[in-house]
Amino acid sequence: MAEANNVEPGTLNVEPGNEAHEELDAVKAQLEEEQKAKTTLEEAMAGKDARLAELEAALSEAKQGSEASTAELTAVKAARDQAVAKYATMAKALNPTIPEDMITGETIEGIDASVEKAKGLVSSVKQSLESEASKAKVPAGAPTRGAISLEGMSSRDKIAAGIQQKG
Repeated sequence: MAEANNVEPGTLNVEPGNEAHEELDAVKAQLEEEQKAKTTLEEAMAGKDARLAELEAALSEAKQGSEASTAELTAVKAARDQAVAKYATMAKALNPTIPEDMITGETIEGIDASVEKAKGLVSSVKQSLESEASKAKVPAGAPTRGAISLEGMSSRDKIAAGIQQKG
């Protein structure tokens, strides 16, 4: 150790077997390990950067696909609305005994349900009206009341008709 104290500043005695030599070897080994770790970390960072770029590209594709799907969905909804409107128009035309304002619905099933409900109501009203009409009917063959027309009758026929009416 006495030799280490006699060393000029800036120089180091690193002979094999010397304590400084062993320390230098340990520092070199540690430096090599840290350089390997640094290289491994840099490779991992490069891999993560590549994966990040990959995921960003996939996200961009997904957004574009979502926008296209939204546009398609809007077109399908518009076509459905047109079909439902045409179906409602046809249902109204095919059921002239049902008031048009009774046939409603946002879907084909809703329109069908309103048509069935309206048919039931119309049937009920028809039965009610037929029942009332049958009560007010005048029996067939009843004699007509009132004056007999005297036009074209002779005087004698007029007298006979008058006697017959009073008698």
